[in-house]
Amino acid sequence: MHVAVTNRGDDIVLVSVHGPIDLSTAPQLRDAMHTLFDAGRNRIVIDLAGVDFCDSVGLGTFAYGHNHCVANGGFLRLAAPSRFLAGLLHTVGIAGPVPVHDTVGSALNADPTTV
Repeated sequence: MHVAVTNRGDDIVLVSVHGPIDLSTAPQLRDAMHTLFDAGRNRIVIDLAGVDFCDSVGLGTFAYGHNHCVANGGFLRLAAPSRFLAGLLHTVGIAGPVPVHDTVGSALNADPTTV
């Protein structure tokens, strides 16, 4: 898995993930989020367009990040999941509490007051 972090001028951080998010790779995503949290960044969009697999550990990482961001006045949004991943996010109940957007652009441009 590869994780790339882009700090944008609008105080939203874009985290792009490529590859599977599973037991062996999810810690890398969690470490990237911790680095952002330690820097006071709590408005995060995760670009899932490059994710080809996600297990329960990966899903738990999204929930963990969302809870941390919201507790600190921010948000975590998921963007551009594959059709399969979008269905999985809905089936397990992550979509809803964690906003899921069809595109990165819609996630970045969503009203911050409605997360």
